[in-house]
Amino acid sequence: MKIIGLRLLAIGIGIVLLTSAYTRLHSASIMSDGAKAFLASLNPEQRTRATFQFQDDERFNWHYIPKVRKGLPLREMTAEQKQLAHALLAAGLSQRGYIKASTIMSLDEVLKLLENGKGPQRDPEGYFFSVFGDPSETGTWGYRIEGHHVSQNFTVVNGKVLGAPSFFGSNPEEVKDGPRKGLRILGREDDLARTLVQSLTAEQQKAAIVSKEAPKDILTEASRKAALNGQPSGISVSKLTAQQRETLQTLLDEYCYNMPEQIAQSRPATICSSPGPAERLGARAIITASSLRRFWWSSTTPRITPITSIPCGAILTAISAWTC
Repeated sequence: MKIIGLRLLAIGIGIVLLTSAYTRLHSASIMSDGAKAFLASLNPEQRTRATFQFQDDERFNWHYIPKVRKGLPLREMTAEQKQLAHALLAAGLSQRGYIKASTIMSLDEVLKLLENGKGPQRDPEGYFFSVFGDPSETGTWGYRIEGHHVSQNFTVVNGKVLGAPSFFGSNPEEVKDGPRKGLRILGREDDLARTLVQSLTAEQQKAAIVSKEAPKDILTEASRKAALNGQPSGISVSKLTAQQRETLQTLLDEYCYNMPEQIAQSRPATICSSPGPAERLGARAIITASSLRRFWWSSTTPRITPITSIPCGAILTAISAWTC
């Protein structure tokens, strides 16, 4: 009875945290409560694997590919621990962001069937949870949830929350067959980006499209600094029409609002220094055929997989991956 009671309590806490993530103000307190509940559910060996000092270099060791990671994976958690792990993920994301992340995780099962065991090891529970420092509302700490095509990193300093790097990817970009046929979890980003690039005039395209071929990987890869050093400057937002700026703003919002309201509202300020409507979009936009690996943008290049989404680098050059 005691074990059943503890399980029900853990599940209940998970449900409350998931609900609070969507009905209460997102803040360091929600993340702190979620992290404490998750860590309290772990046994000593699990806790050792899931926790690190805040100063540990592992905090900067982020990536988006399927590989062996440090931290505690979902596959090694009990049912109630998984509930609390997902509650911790939800605490750092908006409802749309959490739906994207959890759906992307599930796509590894689709890949497993498509590849029939011939590709990399696919595991929808191969997502690792790590906590850096001691969770609190006012201290300095952070946490990370990471695996194939999902990397969500959160840092809390004196109650201020930063959600970066934040990576969402999708492979396949669209499920072509089976019971999930038609699923495009990052379809809105894809469609908005294509709408924007297809609206450019020939003159605008000369400045905006900087490469006809997609690179083998994301331009900034898993660097601690998302900077396109030496890259063409792209097209200035001031050179866009009002309708194009509106589309760009909508696309930017799609990325920003993967995060809770509190974090999302501060993201445009990170991109720019001026409150005007054009300036809020950032100084310059780079639209590239090479961005297909990042934003899937091009009016002339066929689609390829995977589609990836990270709010730093290719389209808006002023967002950095790490500021803490």
